[in-house]
Amino acid sequence: MGADPRFFPAQGPIALSAIAMAAGLSVDDGERLFTDVASLAEAGPTEIAFLEGRRMLPALRETRAGAVFVSAAAAKDVPAGCLALVTETPQLAYARVAALFHPSPAPVPGIHPTAVVAPDARIGEGTEIGPHAVIGAGAEIGAGCIIGPQAIVGAGCVLGPGSVLRAQASMEHCIAGARVVLAQGARVGNEGFGFITTSTGEHVTVPQVGRVILGDGVEIGANSCVDRGAGGDTVLGPGTRLDNLVQIGHNVKTGRGCVIVAQAGIAGSAELGDFVVIAAQAGLVGHITIGDKARVGAQAGVMNDVPAATDVVGSPAWPARETLRAFAKLRQLAATKRDGTSGGTP
Repeated sequence: MGADPRFFPAQGPIALSAIAMAAGLSVDDGERLFTDVASLAEAGPTEIAFLEGRRMLPALRETRAGAVFVSAAAAKDVPAGCLALVTETPQLAYARVAALFHPSPAPVPGIHPTAVVAPDARIGEGTEIGPHAVIGAGAEIGAGCIIGPQAIVGAGCVLGPGSVLRAQASMEHCIAGARVVLAQGARVGNEGFGFITTSTGEHVTVPQVGRVILGDGVEIGANSCVDRGAGGDTVLGPGTRLDNLVQIGHNVKTGRGCVIVAQAGIAGSAELGDFVVIAAQAGLVGHITIGDKARVGAQAGVMNDVPAATDVVGSPAWPARETLRAFAKLRQLAATKRDGTSGGTP
């Protein structure tokens, strides 16, 4: 069974020829029709699934799917009656085909009667502005955007074409490119966490007078926060993706295509290169540099610069191989008896 049609109506049936084209494949029988995508366990004869790793081989052998994206090595495990669509990247092929059946919702042009739109705001053609949304003075919204219920585009903000602010998302002091997505409750352009503590313990706020710059294709998850710069800008490079519940401090800069996973936090003025991955619950101190294609493991505490193409884990974070060797040594020490022989508990 495919997706619940109450929430995700499928655009099918779609001919196999169009499906193959989207996946970058060629097929002999292009007239066969399919109605949706589904998992291996739930797919029926008119639906398409994919194999994700060897652990799913038992499910592949039992599937009732009409077609499955598989690697060449797994093609022999596809059951009779199921079409093997062989590709080096089954999951990517599936994602592209799933988008055929379930494209992103198109805007329904118009401004809801309850929305509040400043008289001098500029709204692009074909944009949808939902109930109780607020568009501030001098804001510029590109063509074909969707501004969801109770979403806010602050005064002077710029939002590029094809962008989406979902329900209750907000942006202020922000210049955003095309195809930017803010999920439900995302907050962009908040005041950064900047203050000076006096000798008497008083916290004196430092005015945060920078902006947030979002490159084309940036996506920010639900309830994530991106603080504006204290002076200068916070910058998320093109294609950067933030998961839900991520905190980005003031003046942080990321390169292209960075991925920052749930509950990670990056302190002010840290700089990430291109295609950096920060795993869940990792924390980065401020004023450090993470090189291109570096990867930070889950719950890591990063206190120093990380060279390009380096994996680090642990807290404090070390290169992954060094950390694993250190953990192995700790296990050996824990298993060493007081008299120095190995085995048992000290």
